[in-house]
Amino acid sequence: MRKRAAKKRPLLPDPRFNDQLVTRFVNMMMWDGKKSVAFKVFYDAIDIVEEKKTDEEKSALETWKDALSNVMPHVEVRSRRVGGATFQIPMQIRPDRKVSTAMKWLIGYARKRNEKSMAQKLAAEILAASKEEGAAVKKRVDTHKMAEANKAFSHFRF
Repeated sequence: MRKRAAKKRPLLPDPRFNDQLVTRFVNMMMWDGKKSVAFKVFYDAIDIVEEKKTDEEKSALETWKDALSNVMPHVEVRSRRVGGATFQIPMQIRPDRKVSTAMKWLIGYARKRNEKSMAQKLAAEILAASKEEGAAVKKRVDTHKMAEANKAFSHFRF
């Protein structure tokens, strides 16, 4: 263990929307340090969302933020050994972990879709998640169900 927690490094906001959350998302999506490619994919996806979205009073960025909050889990199960048996214990999630988990799921399930380009895959997953459907939202629902099913073990919390 370290003596103290690592310092949070400040992220530069992205060039187009001036938003740190976007940079965090792009950093997670990036492969092999190709940040400009990742930014291009994200901005192309946002443009596709802008064209395809049904809700007129919301911007594409707001649609993306809605999608992200729809994917965010509130509880998760963690494994804990108690007397030789391993229990799945439901726990509240820290706010920063909620966001990063949501991003991970959104990107992961977007990659598994079968559209042509990554931008199209991501746009489709964002639109689905903003309507509370799609694989990433299903993952959140399953996580919540698992926590609900294991509520009996919540007294083992550490």
